[in-house]
Amino acid sequence: MATILRSLSVAERIVLKNSPKTIAAGSKKHWQPQLQTQRNLNVHEYISYTLLKEAGIDVPRFGIAKTKEEAKKIAKDLNTKDLVLKAQVLAGGRGKGSFKNGLKGGVRMVYTPEEAEEIAGKMLGQYLVTKQTGEKGRICNMVMVTERKFPRKEFYFAIMMERSFNGPVIIASSQGGVNIEDVAAESPEAIIYEPIDIIKGLDKATAERVVEKVGLMNQKDKIIDMLNKMYTLFLKKDALLIEINPYAEDVGPTYFSLDAKFRFDDNSQFRQKELFALRDWSQEDEKEVAAAKYDLNYIALDGSIGCLVNGAGLAMATMDIITLHGGSPANFLDVGGGATAQAVKEAFKIITSDPKVLAIMVNIFGGIMRCDIIAEGIIAAAKDLNLKMPIICRLQGTKVDDAKVLIGNSGLKILPVDNLDEAARLAVKLSNIVSLAKDAKLDVNFEMPL
Repeated sequence: MATILRSLSVAERIVLKNSPKTIAAGSKKHWQPQLQTQRNLNVHEYISYTLLKEAGIDVPRFGIAKTKEEAKKIAKDLNTKDLVLKAQVLAGGRGKGSFKNGLKGGVRMVYTPEEAEEIAGKMLGQYLVTKQTGEKGRICNMVMVTERKFPRKEFYFAIMMERSFNGPVIIASSQGGVNIEDVAAESPEAIIYEPIDIIKGLDKATAERVVEKVGLMNQKDKIIDMLNKMYTLFLKKDALLIEINPYAEDVGPTYFSLDAKFRFDDNSQFRQKELFALRDWSQEDEKEVAAAKYDLNYIALDGSIGCLVNGAGLAMATMDIITLHGGSPANFLDVGGGATAQAVKEAFKIITSDPKVLAIMVNIFGGIMRCDIIAEGIIAAAKDLNLKMPIICRLQGTKVDDAKVLIGNSGLKILPVDNLDEAARLAVKLSNIVSLAKDAKLDVNFEMPL
């Protein structure tokens, strides 16, 4: 679950930190936010800047560079001595991150085109490690060069689709900037929540309440206009999240979005083809990319028991029961209702490519999916991959008897278990045995009496 938590936006983590408090305006209802298993589209910051600019929301002048020479040219064209280089990596905490070549910070201030060229050259093609990427880090293939602003005051604004509010909600604060999560933890009253009626839309009264609570009534018309543009963009692009942090006051006073994060609903891909074409696969887990090719829903986790299940609800229940017995799931993997034997085989390849996996638990309910198809895939994978780890297989439903015959005649060390609770207990016990054996550098026979 830690991987899922690391992938959450600031807005989502704010909501989690305030759960289960009552935060809906005027609501007496306690609620619990829900974690989602689907992978929704994230885009780089320069794309967020572009979308905001097109929507009429001011952003600093910027350009995107894929080479250090391009970075130098953009810096010259911006014609200012105050510049910021931002590594385009899909992870939070870039400013405090470090590149594996020793360069500190994925967000750097520079003052000349030559310095922009030098620093960009050290960022491009390198892996940036932040608090959200893990030790492996994520590769930086692009650098955004933008003019530096000197904000007098920073605010936070987000619109997020949240089922706890039965629709979109505005989250705002007068204390924006990099420490917004600390504000949410230490002063939750400083975070404002205003639900938007999905039928009526963002009305003037709701927008005025937000403006008043963040202390911008002297700029009421300007901020209400910005919120309306945010919400229009939210709907137009099928967004699940638009997060501007900080929304900064410059001299004038003028206001700029200095950083932004967008997330879009994967179900809208048929409508947002141009947007989804911008997906940067280099920023995603290699195993998740491989899974997507076979329409498998895969999310890497931190445990030692690989899970292969059909149906998101059953997959979540399987992970829960493994945890209940003291184990830890290594992944969420839903093969869906239309998987072929080849897709199941590929699922096993993905699961076993994780060195942390010590045992595999298969939990299939054959409704639309046939158990014999799953069995064929398991057998093919076990043979082709020469699997040595325990495979606990719990099959129920359509063609289950045929599946059991296939497994029984395969001659492979696949352990069939009908009871889900017993299957989970066995998976945890066997993974612990394998772990102890690996620590002692011993081979283990997982068919030993249990």
